[in-house]
Amino acid sequence: MPATSRIGSIGELLVEFICTEKGGRNMRPASYIGPFPSGAPGIFIDQAARVGGHCIFVGAIGDDAFGQVILDRLNRDGVATGLIKTIAGMPTGSAFVSYNPDGSRDFVFNIVHSAAARFDAGPEALSGLKSFGLDAMHVSGSALSNPDMCRTIVAACRHLHLDGVRISFDPNVRKELMGNPDYTSAVTELMAMSRYFLPSEEDAAVLFPGEPLGK
Repeated sequence: MPATSRIGSIGELLVEFICTEKGGRNMRPASYIGPFPSGAPGIFIDQAARVGGHCIFVGAIGDDAFGQVILDRLNRDGVATGLIKTIAGMPTGSAFVSYNPDGSRDFVFNIVHSAAARFDAGPEALSGLKSFGLDAMHVSGSALSNPDMCRTIVAACRHLHLDGVRISFDPNVRKELMGNPDYTSAVTELMAMSRYFLPSEEDAAVLFPGEPLGK
């Protein structure tokens, strides 16, 4: 995709706090550093803007200092933030991360009960994306584990896909949800719509068991 493409992303915006000690699994007192702007779709759009893309984001933050940290980062790096809602009375989403000696991580998220899950992709947002001249919309599967967020994202992608916008999908598969028919249906539909499909090796092994990569 050309660097001048107009790229959107939709989903959760968080601040992240990282434990300075390994192996505590977020279960014992320790020092944490942060807040760092985070959330998989937010990280994606920030990086796309930093390499020259014209970028826009659909999301939500709380009316608090953490939300301002996120807005400051996205605005600084050139992401259009007009479709990010600020929701009074709700905290900005957060994640606490603890690394283990083997490199694995343990997370404590506050997404569902925060502003992060309350983004709007209704007619006004879709009209804003059209006015932006959107070429492609990126979706991270990290948002699909919440039913409300999942329905909102899939509905928006259906509309955009029919309007000729290319869909980019990083499935970020949650293995524990693969038995949930609503979740698997959403993943399958987004894969079918996608022009750009970005699974990790672990994602590919879950979605296409027994099939060799690259074929």
